[in-house]
Amino acid sequence: MTKAEEQRELKRLQKLEAERARIEAMKEFEYKYSDCSFICGIDEVGRGPLAGPVYAAAVILPRDKEILYLNDSKKLSEKKRDELYDVIMENAVAVGIGQASWETIDEINIKQATLRAMREAVEALKVRPDMLLVDAEHIPDIDIRQVGIIKGDARSVSIAAASIIAKVTRDRIMCKYAEQYPEYDFAGNKGYGTAAHIEALKKFGPCPIHRKTFIKNFI
Repeated sequence: MTKAEEQRELKRLQKLEAERARIEAMKEFEYKYSDCSFICGIDEVGRGPLAGPVYAAAVILPRDKEILYLNDSKKLSEKKRDELYDVIMENAVAVGIGQASWETIDEINIKQATLRAMREAVEALKVRPDMLLVDAEHIPDIDIRQVGIIKGDARSVSIAAASIIAKVTRDRIMCKYAEQYPEYDFAGNKGYGTAAHIEALKKFGPCPIHRKTFIKNFI
């Protein structure tokens, strides 16, 4: 091995050790509640968009498997999210997904729709957790112990995993809607109110998946 190769290998090992230390720090709450058999992380995506559903995911990670690079899904590239989605789905003890449609959002408001999606995600799990770590929320009507964690998707590996599953699932759905409604570029903006999306909304009017309560200021 040349000197340059040795230096590259040393840097690679240093980066790997730094990542392992970061992930270890993100297990603070998992260690805090380690008396629980199955700890479930819960997160949502899609509160802010002008169109499409809100999605939530519930993930129970294995204790005996190291999964590196978990983080708040917004801090990861699309490629890295897709890679981690596959790793999580392959290794998780259980994954549950819930969603609330744009009609539901308009009917009961985005906060209540989000809580409904979170509850649906927990109910979809094939293994019942005995602790819920929730990103900055408290889910009503669930008889499982839960803890809300501010910025939990950057502080808990379980919530980070849930944020990735929810984000990738919703993004893929919005790409399918883009095929039905190409004028709004849902594949690019995922329903968020970009300048181009708002311009298309003014030009073409709303499509069936737009949230009426979100777009009233633009049409």
